[in-house]
Amino acid sequence: MSSDRIKVGIFFGGSSREREVSFAGGRTVYDNLDKELFEPVAIFIDEFGNMVSLNWQFIYRGTIRDFYPPVSFLPQSPHEFQIYSESIELSQADRLRMLSEIGEVIEPSTLSNKIDFAFLALHGERGEDGNVQGLLEWYAIPYSGSGILPSALGMNKAVQKDWMTDKGYPGPTYLRLTKEQWAVDPHGFYEKAKAQVGFPLVVKSANQGSSIGVNIVKDSDYKTFSEAVGNSLFEKEIQAEEWNGLDKVQYIRDLSDIRSSLGFPLIMDQQLVYHPEQAVEFLNERLENKASLKLQAVRGEVEVVVESMIAGKEFSCIVVQDESGNVIALPPTEIAKSTEFFDYKSKYLPGLSRKITPIELPDKEIESIRQSCSKLFKDFGFNVYARIDGFYTHEGEIFLNDPNTTSGMMPSSFFFHQAAEIGLNPSQFLTYLIRTSIAERIRTIPSMVMKSKMLQHLDGQLIKDASEKSAKQNVAIIMGGYSTERHISVESGRNIFEKLSSSGKYQPIPVFLTGKDDDHHLYVLPINVMLKDNADDIKAKVEAYHHAPIISKIIQEAASITQKYTETPPVFEPRKISYTDLTSICETVFIALHGRPGEDGQVQKHLDALNLPYNGSDVSSSSTTIDKFKTNNILRENGFLVADGALVQKSSWEANKETVLKEIQLMKFPLIAKPSDEGCSSAVKKLKSTEAFEAYAEATFRGNASITGDQKKTLSIQEKEEFPAKDYFLVEQFIDHEEAQNFLEITGGLLTKYQDGELVYEIFEPSEALAEGEILSLAEKFLAGEGQNITPARFSTDKNLNAHVSEVVRNEFEKVAKCLNVQGYCRIDAFVRIFEDKRVEVVIIEINSLPGMTPATCIYHQAAINGYKPFDFIDEILTFGRQRLRHNLAV
Repeated sequence: MSSDRIKVGIFFGGSSREREVSFAGGRTVYDNLDKELFEPVAIFIDEFGNMVSLNWQFIYRGTIRDFYPPVSFLPQSPHEFQIYSESIELSQADRLRMLSEIGEVIEPSTLSNKIDFAFLALHGERGEDGNVQGLLEWYAIPYSGSGILPSALGMNKAVQKDWMTDKGYPGPTYLRLTKEQWAVDPHGFYEKAKAQVGFPLVVKSANQGSSIGVNIVKDSDYKTFSEAVGNSLFEKEIQAEEWNGLDKVQYIRDLSDIRSSLGFPLIMDQQLVYHPEQAVEFLNERLENKASLKLQAVRGEVEVVVESMIAGKEFSCIVVQDESGNVIALPPTEIAKSTEFFDYKSKYLPGLSRKITPIELPDKEIESIRQSCSKLFKDFGFNVYARIDGFYTHEGEIFLNDPNTTSGMMPSSFFFHQAAEIGLNPSQFLTYLIRTSIAERIRTIPSMVMKSKMLQHLDGQLIKDASEKSAKQNVAIIMGGYSTERHISVESGRNIFEKLSSSGKYQPIPVFLTGKDDDHHLYVLPINVMLKDNADDIKAKVEAYHHAPIISKIIQEAASITQKYTETPPVFEPRKISYTDLTSICETVFIALHGRPGEDGQVQKHLDALNLPYNGSDVSSSSTTIDKFKTNNILRENGFLVADGALVQKSSWEANKETVLKEIQLMKFPLIAKPSDEGCSSAVKKLKSTEAFEAYAEATFRGNASITGDQKKTLSIQEKEEFPAKDYFLVEQFIDHEEAQNFLEITGGLLTKYQDGELVYEIFEPSEALAEGEILSLAEKFLAGEGQNITPARFSTDKNLNAHVSEVVRNEFEKVAKCLNVQGYCRIDAFVRIFEDKRVEVVIIEINSLPGMTPATCIYHQAAINGYKPFDFIDEILTFGRQRLRHNLAV
């Protein structure tokens, strides 16, 4: 080792369909590693298994597609299809040249010169199937988790089923089906499944995770069953009649999604089609003369499992080993699904499902689940940790399935969620896993004995770290709230907590806010409550905290772990405090709230009264920018371009609906309707008709009533989508390109600082936001792998014009910020029109004084261009808050 810190290579990305989850999980590990013990090294693996030491600026992009393939390698795409690098046909030499644009290409033989330890955040093929584990053993590099054989066994669901059946584990009736068998006799297998498994049943890909390739078939119908098998094998057939009646671009866009559909490249009519644009042309041409066409993913599936559907409680359990090799099952988590099965979005987007820990069962049954999971862990020969899923049936049986040697490592994953129940924060849990993994490799692999010095070094550093902790600044992070943005607020707050807790400068203290306007309730959160699934779960926990006896038992079992890796004995119960109490627990406050309260100045008023510094704008500016209608009027009066709009009041609507409709019709459709004081795409809808406007108004003004089915259908309100009831809403003219040569939706961030007592603005390069639909969705803003943001924005292919437009836009953003007296930092959303004569128009959409600070939000990409790592960016925000307080007190 070249320094006191162990160099931890974080392996993420990869070739599997779970690469976006891997990328987001790797970023979480990168952020949460204790920076006083470890030096993180990002090892990104592309779709072909090539490795690159990724430039840190790219780690914080929202999706892999935001930076790879690099913009310079992207082929022209009139329909703006989003692609992965396998959709570009390149030689290996050109592929490596493309890869070198995002970092230093690494040959496996040189890995030991760059890293001391490999933390595996990979999923699926070449990640958790033993391949990369074998490679690392070849070069004597210790790695996290299980070894080669258990990894291979933990990957294939079909092999798992046979093995568990032979070992006597109970489970649902199942059948294995290879791709070749299905091709030979599909009808025969359908009859076999009907007779032996019965309906409803589940068809799942044998080698996929994150609920990818999982299909439910409720009724006995060959066509539906055939489509489900095809989906799990990642192949489908399209009829010419169907193609001609489709929105073809949207169909291909959906087809491109590697998580829910086939992805590219595809085999079409025995020809290889790389790019979605090629697919549109190919299908147009071939389906003129053919009745149907078969589409097959190049990276498809070789086998599926068909099993009877289980009725009962679904759960997931993380199982770990302590330093003595004892196996400990952490508290199993019940998955309360909003859909029929725990799909990709339900797993990873806040608020779409609930994780209930521990599972709601008597302690005796919970202990039975834990014992079953621990037994499976031992029987499979797993090492260090694993995630084991299962069902507790209505009949009281425990059916285990899908043991995973690599768990998802996103901030809200079971991985951290359950570790928090024994008192470990993410940084501490990762330290434990690294130390335990090094010891496991030394114990089981003769060539790793030489790594004993590394283990001794880490143990010494842990002792030193515990005894020589430097004084840290206490920062209260206020998260939650009661708006539709509360779940994203919790994600932002947790991310700030994680960035600060892995540093040597700050001691973050999570504080949850709930209640209502003028009656805020504050609670200091222990880590086990902060990492509950979403804001509603946290609220329920703080208002009626209950510590289940089974949790106390598990905490006792894991005491040897927590005593070594926590600085002080863990606290498990939330504590209610007042605003005044904040002065005794912190020196500064980070407001991670979005919408009301937080962005409206309410919280800031309380903090000003206590002389506590905080992030973001002051009371006056915040109370202005929270109101989109008021903000637009101010900007319009000061010469800025904004959308023409009007407030629609409930009182006016109820008094004279026809008059309101006539006024709205004068604005001309399409229109954008949205709450005037909410963000995160909450209830933002494009209205194309009077009927749609009526539905929106009735839904908004419904009071305590529920939204009707007709309103949901008319407004395309999705399952679990929140649509707040309000007394007024904002309706605006839809902004389009008009006569512009280029038209973009962008979002830009900024920082403010004091120089010689004067407030100065640092405006970042804006990002270009690409929406798959007509409006950016919540998922596209915050879910790993959804949407795409190009940073910096591509205003023009002409470099000089691009630089000119960027300067115009940033100058306009600075003027807007000064006009509204925005301070600290903010996000400004806008549309940009670029005309043939090089004239530039910037149409301001909205200003967020406390923008989302989730792990991959655009503002981090933009700050990175200016040299700020996320911690540095947050540090600058906190530093400004302290400087502002001193400045204000001085004047």
